[in-house]
Amino acid sequence: MTRSTARYLADYSPASFTIKTVNLTIELNDTSTQVVNELTLNRQGEHQENLILDGEKLTLVSVSIDNELLSIDQYQQADHNLIIKTDKNNFTLTIVTEINPVDNTSLEGLFKSGGAFCSQCEAEGFRRISYYLDRPDVMAIFTTKVIADKTLYPYLLSNGNKIDQGELADNKHFATWYDPFPKPCYLFALVAGDFDLLTDTFTTCSDKEVALEIFVDKGNLHKAEHAMTSLKKSMAWDEQTFGLEYDLNIYMIVAVDFFNMGAMENKGLNVFNSKYVLADKLSATDTDYFNIEAVIAHEYFHNWTGNRVTCRDWFQLSLKEGLTVFRDQQFSADMHSSSVTRIQNVRVLRSLQFAEDAGPMAHPIRPEKVLEMNNFYTLTVYEKG
Repeated sequence: MTRSTARYLADYSPASFTIKTVNLTIELNDTSTQVVNELTLNRQGEHQENLILDGEKLTLVSVSIDNELLSIDQYQQADHNLIIKTDKNNFTLTIVTEINPVDNTSLEGLFKSGGAFCSQCEAEGFRRISYYLDRPDVMAIFTTKVIADKTLYPYLLSNGNKIDQGELADNKHFATWYDPFPKPCYLFALVAGDFDLLTDTFTTCSDKEVALEIFVDKGNLHKAEHAMTSLKKSMAWDEQTFGLEYDLNIYMIVAVDFFNMGAMENKGLNVFNSKYVLADKLSATDTDYFNIEAVIAHEYFHNWTGNRVTCRDWFQLSLKEGLTVFRDQQFSADMHSSSVTRIQNVRVLRSLQFAEDAGPMAHPIRPEKVLEMNNFYTLTVYEKG
């Protein structure tokens, strides 16, 4: 977000349209990645309002409704929106845009760093990939086809289960991913690059075998074993404690040095900064091992508290983050000493969160007003929440 206009909790209203399915085709290029976004939309309620989509830093190529190209007088493009005039209640909207991942220094949306393409869409980054209703209460089923050079980007990853892959002309290849569970667009993820890969499997309580894959920067494979062990512990604990079974056929983690957030729980494709995944047996401390286990668990637990059950709006961020912090703290208490773990948690509250409450940045876990959504990610929202 580049705007600084205040937004208020009291102003919330449901979206005028909902999105049922999203079919994305993304052909990766350093400076001119093409995104074809095919959406099935439904008007909500009896009204004739225009469809207003969020979008930033996008080059619009074309807009079509039900395979008919719209003329320039049928839509209006602004700095942060695409306004489409239609009286249809149910229709398929196809938007073709181009984006420049190399120049995307905000590291929101789709960007390129360290020789790999990577996305970060929470809180409002998807609007830098395509025009969309970029809000957490609009949930859709995503199918994503990723196309790229097969030599430079042998791994093409996105949300859900891989349903197709193949070779194309000009040394390109593709992979198609289908996520059968509706999700808000902030959970969309795309990663393309060349990595070392650690694989394993986990058998769920219903005897379903889930493929586990951890992708790391070249040369770091030997440092990912503890993360894999932590992931399997987390999956087993969530089944045993809360009866929550993993719901896809594959669970992937990408750990890279350049990722600007600590970790992100994108559905089926978590992206981490390497610090929270890699542990070298020759130098890692007990604290390193504890923290990696806790963060791996936190992002995995989001599969249910945050992904399958998500927020209505960003003012409710603490509902998913505070609850998931509670769950990862309970997990750590069960894996280690519950008393010592509780003391550590309280020390964080007293030394850091109490200071936030006592200073000029004090705020409730559910603020009434916000200027920038990314400023929501605080110790108050997470730890106090």
